[in-house]
Amino acid sequence: MALTTTEITEYINEDRCSRKKQIANVGLRYYEADHDILQYKAYSYNADGILEEDKSKSNIKIAHPFFTELVDQATQYLLSDTEEIVNTKFPELQTKLNAYFNEEFIAELADVLTYGSAEGSAYMYRYTDEDGKSCFMFADGVGIVEVPAKFAKDTKDHIIYYYVERIEKDKTITAIQDWDDIGATYYTMVENTIAKDDRYKINPRPHITYKPDEDGTVEYDTFGEIPFYRFDNNRKQFSDLKPVKALIDDYDLMNCSLSNNLEDLTEGVVLVKGFSGNSMDELMTNVKTKKVVGVGDNGDLDIKTVDIPYDARKVKMEIDEKNIYRFGMGLNSAQVGDGNITNIVIKSRYALLDLKCNKKEKQLKKFLKNIVKVVLDEINKANDWGYTIDDITFAFERSIITNESDNVNIEKIEAETKKIEIDNILNIATKIDNETVVKAICDVMDIDYEEIKDKLPNNQIDLNAASEALVNSPVTDKNIEGGGTK
Repeated sequence: MALTTTEITEYINEDRCSRKKQIANVGLRYYEADHDILQYKAYSYNADGILEEDKSKSNIKIAHPFFTELVDQATQYLLSDTEEIVNTKFPELQTKLNAYFNEEFIAELADVLTYGSAEGSAYMYRYTDEDGKSCFMFADGVGIVEVPAKFAKDTKDHIIYYYVERIEKDKTITAIQDWDDIGATYYTMVENTIAKDDRYKINPRPHITYKPDEDGTVEYDTFGEIPFYRFDNNRKQFSDLKPVKALIDDYDLMNCSLSNNLEDLTEGVVLVKGFSGNSMDELMTNVKTKKVVGVGDNGDLDIKTVDIPYDARKVKMEIDEKNIYRFGMGLNSAQVGDGNITNIVIKSRYALLDLKCNKKEKQLKKFLKNIVKVVLDEINKANDWGYTIDDITFAFERSIITNESDNVNIEKIEAETKKIEIDNILNIATKIDNETVVKAICDVMDIDYEEIKDKLPNNQIDLNAASEALVNSPVTDKNIEGGGTK
């Protein structure tokens, strides 16, 4: 039983006014570089002593999208190098999982992480493709209302998903979907009027609709649950904006105030003696536009330059910028070093970002488990298997820039260390059997002894022959990176 249109309207209006969605919308605004500074107005007292907006003053509005960088930075650091996010030790299962959790899924997951970080939560919803395989797509949490069973008349959980579909002749057309554990009912809302969407021949419709058979019969199926899965940015579903919003606002204000000072005080302060005009407003208009002003016989006009507090504002903005990256737990790519940037220094600069991503990774794993369980059930049912979530692991690959000179030195040291270890083994070769020597050398070189022992003449262990076999044996990438023999 679907919710009534009256109930849907009430739930959507209540949700839009909720404290949670108000905070989420602020996070979304700042991610899109729509900062509070853009609504800033300048005020002054007029000749009558009344405070009013002063449109003659400069009011430069510049938003500095630090928050956009912080959010995108964490998302890309977590997911950019990840190819197989869901893994298992069973090859046949891994092949099936790769068909679900492919590049398209990671792209949708990146949106979930991005908008979840900006708004506090985000969703994925499940649907089936033409082959009947489950697929997953991002859904913006700002447009989702969760209706628990205790508030619904049919005592079932509901999710209302709404979004602006298009704008026609100054009218906003909103698409609305009412989902439960059986299916969904589709509506359109024009202004505040809701009606069923007549574009759907079957409405309400089940979660899954199969193509009709030759006789025209349409088959239906259901997921058995509401196919929406929520990612929480943290336990309280707070946006990442909360710790840094005041700092970003302060940086915007300092920067724009400096620009306004430069704009307003370019011509300095005007000092007037013996002015014979009708009003001060007329004087300032003449100075700014005509560059001419009339004064009395004993009158005079002088323009005094004013020192702008540039250094103080610059220092304040530098402090704000440092704290934005510090409390936003990000990497300041503009940070200048002393020219000796070693790998240790680079890793230390990634420390806060790593800490932030470690927390997000835990939330992502919790989110992904719910989706993987659904996929496993589908795979097990199709192949008569019995895999469980315990057979699954999650991998998030992260990479950072490195100092190439440091890398070369590290590889050189590793190669020299291996050479010393091999020399030590050969020094005691006469005191132990040849097989033990070869095994020890294989351990140092990361070579599988079992793979090369059959290449030795007549299966007899001979140290010289073994050494030759080691030289001619294939070497892994790891050996090469560690300075092993090519």
